[in-house]
Amino acid sequence: MRAGRCVAVMIMVGLPGLAVAESSGSDGIVWLQKIASAAHRLNYSGTFVYQRGAYMETSSIAHMTDESGEHEKLEVLDGPPREIIRNNDDVFCFTPESKGVVVERRRSHKSFPALLPLQLSGIGESYTVKLGGVERVAGYDCQNVILEPRDVYRYGYRFCGESSSGLLLKAGMLNEKNEVVNQFSFTYTRIGGAINPEQLKPKYAKHQHVLQPQAIPAMVESGWQVKSLPAGFKKLMEQKRTFPGKKVSANHLVFSDELVAISVFIEPLAGMEKAVTGLSSQGSINVYTKPVAEFQVTVLGEVPAVTVMQIANSVFFAVR
Repeated sequence: MRAGRCVAVMIMVGLPGLAVAESSGSDGIVWLQKIASAAHRLNYSGTFVYQRGAYMETSSIAHMTDESGEHEKLEVLDGPPREIIRNNDDVFCFTPESKGVVVERRRSHKSFPALLPLQLSGIGESYTVKLGGVERVAGYDCQNVILEPRDVYRYGYRFCGESSSGLLLKAGMLNEKNEVVNQFSFTYTRIGGAINPEQLKPKYAKHQHVLQPQAIPAMVESGWQVKSLPAGFKKLMEQKRTFPGKKVSANHLVFSDELVAISVFIEPLAGMEKAVTGLSSQGSINVYTKPVAEFQVTVLGEVPAVTVMQIANSVFFAVR
């Protein structure tokens, strides 16, 4: 039950074993803010690798900021060709195999190296922030910032920003067993300087037709609530959504602690062959499904299994 997107939004990573220089949380927060802003205000280009278990994908990126805002081109270099062109919040996804251009408006979408939110006011509530050691990534010295979860309901993170500019060069997620579950890392990057506008133009624009995006569902308040939401998570939105192959719509609630998002889908059991109960995992993503009254509840996110299970087991409908 995932809404289709141009690019999978894959979050964080890191390598274990780096020396941690104990430092005040304020120093770590300052560095996080520097890393968060650098991805939006700087010109940069390069090649990065995403790893999840045995899976690996290489992409190139060029990012430019001018008086009109942010402009970016991301090209996936492995598998079927894909290009994502972004002008501020307008995203154009070129897929030559389908001969179509998908247009969408970017909302909370995050992609490497712009993984961190610009507002970090609540990070300290859920994570202990520490400065780590300095390492070398893609030819640059890189300052590590470690986020250790304050409870069992979220994973840890390691962000490594270029020592001068703060541009995120490597990002990682560590699960509850301290195992690396995802990793982004630049293999080559150029920071600063002019970006040739030709670098931002799509290769596959010719002979492709525009596929108009579906209208963004309106916000709703259905009455569905979560009684035992882990500390630090707040509701970002609630929408009524339809999905391919589904005859009925589902309520979609999204909760976040500023770093990770958890989706809760609630759909009627009517029309389903049978109710489903159970936990499944794919890398860092855990999914838990169970029936609640006449509905099926599915909770998923890049969080530990205990988190999705606790949320699903505490979903209820508040009579208004």
